[in-house]
Amino acid sequence: MSGNQKAIKLRIKSVQSTMQICKAMELVAASRLHKAMERAENSRPYFEALQGTLAQIAAENIDMMSIYTKEPQNDDWCFIVIAGDRGFAGGYNNNLFRLVEEQMEGHEACVLPIGKKALEHFSNRKVPVVSDSFTEAGDISVADCFEIARLICHGYKEGGFGHVAIVYTNFVNMMVQEPKFIPILPLPDMKSLLPKDAPEAKKRQIIYEPNSEAVFNAIVPEYLAGLIYGAMSESVASELASRRMMMDAATKNAQEMIDKLNLHYNRVSLISELSIVYNRARQAAITQEITEIVAGSES
Repeated sequence: MSGNQKAIKLRIKSVQSTMQICKAMELVAASRLHKAMERAENSRPYFEALQGTLAQIAAENIDMMSIYTKEPQNDDWCFIVIAGDRGFAGGYNNNLFRLVEEQMEGHEACVLPIGKKALEHFSNRKVPVVSDSFTEAGDISVADCFEIARLICHGYKEGGFGHVAIVYTNFVNMMVQEPKFIPILPLPDMKSLLPKDAPEAKKRQIIYEPNSEAVFNAIVPEYLAGLIYGAMSESVASELASRRMMMDAATKNAQEMIDKLNLHYNRVSLISELSIVYNRARQAAITQEITEIVAGSES
């Protein structure tokens, strides 16, 4: 085997190893994606129930004033940014960061990063970080979401920032994942979130203890935790879908490269074999010619 053939063989083995790794990553992403989608689906009823309760309280108590619905104390922003923990997910992280930077422009802002990539990105850019305790996006639990909501509500009530938004990637389908920006504080008009077919609310249908405002303010952190958990589930599903697509494309590209290398190897092998046959035939002809010359001289 010639040196050229050995180099091609080594290249084929290298690409085959890469293809096996990409295929394994694709299968892992596909398996985890199914669980992430189930988690996102299972979290929706709880969130919708909290949203409905807030809307009902707001509709039944027109004169209620909550700190979470008042005009903001300042124009500073806090962004809850949910990114990934690893790469190999195409433009998943970069598209998200681009959206955050567009929304930050012209504002004093801090971030609460969720995921290693988010913490690295904003730390490198010297953006103030509210907390660096939530660096593993894939491991964020419901309890963590409640802790994040408490941190955000505390900062908002203390006047650390006047606006809060979640920036995450929405899972549309296996092929499409879209970065989204959703302001969550101050709260919008909650009465508008009541279903259209809901009966018209009457003031004081339900008695809240100690009062409607206290109950409303107690539910808001749980409502925000539900929003964060839902956004987390969507983001994890989006990252896995994006990684699965990238690994599938990488596997196909590797297979195409292997096919081309095999074709090239076969061509080199054929040329090598033809060269050997030619050299043998040429050597035989030379030997025959020498034999004839020697035979002629002896006669």
